[in-house]
Amino acid sequence: MLKKFKADLHIHTCLSPCAGLEMSPSAIVKTAGEKGLDIIAITDHNSAENVIAAKKAAANTELTVLAGMEITSSEEAHILALFEGIEDILKLQDIVYENLLPGENDERRFGEQIVVNEKDEVLSFNKRLLIAATALTAHSIVNTIHSLGGLAVASHIDRNSFSIISQLGFIPLDLEFDALEISPRIKREEALNMFDNYNSYTWIFSSDAHDVENIGQSTTSLYMKNPTIEEIASAFKCINERRVIK
Repeated sequence: MLKKFKADLHIHTCLSPCAGLEMSPSAIVKTAGEKGLDIIAITDHNSAENVIAAKKAAANTELTVLAGMEITSSEEAHILALFEGIEDILKLQDIVYENLLPGENDERRFGEQIVVNEKDEVLSFNKRLLIAATALTAHSIVNTIHSLGGLAVASHIDRNSFSIISQLGFIPLDLEFDALEISPRIKREEALNMFDNYNSYTWIFSSDAHDVENIGQSTTSLYMKNPTIEEIASAFKCINERRVIK
């Protein structure tokens, strides 16, 4: 039996240098539950080191936590990678780490990159330059995500920076995104008019939350059977009555 799931598929933890320090996995899970979300994705910049903690924090709840990452391409476009389990996102993380630009995070300039557990205990500080671009092109990122069984989403296409449209000027036909994301910065009706030439794509709406109060600010309703990547992929493609409800 199909039912509606309320999802926010773009949330940063305290591992992202631009996120608030209060964005621990347990705080995110708690807030997501309070806001009636069924599915969230943890999508830190160029890393997935807090995904395990978020999944553990949600273990005894009704919330499904997807393993994700927001990767910055060599063109400085942001691309969301969404997976169900840990193994494949960690394989992707290895590839991203190998292609990060050299350098160490300047905590005074960009903020701390904190790895924590499900109890909010600090495990380590990631010293990599996660805020920077990788050496991976947008095409190679999308292809790699798909090769590992994940979904690739173009982040916040309405933004004037760090979106595939702002960086390339358009979405190449051979860049096979599973969906395009609209941020809370623009009203849905305005986005539909502004990007009507991309109506052939599935659109999702996410919060891109960097602070607790923004979690669930913008959401996507998915009509499907279970909160799995396979079902989400079917909803993105409108297969067997699964669909994204705009």
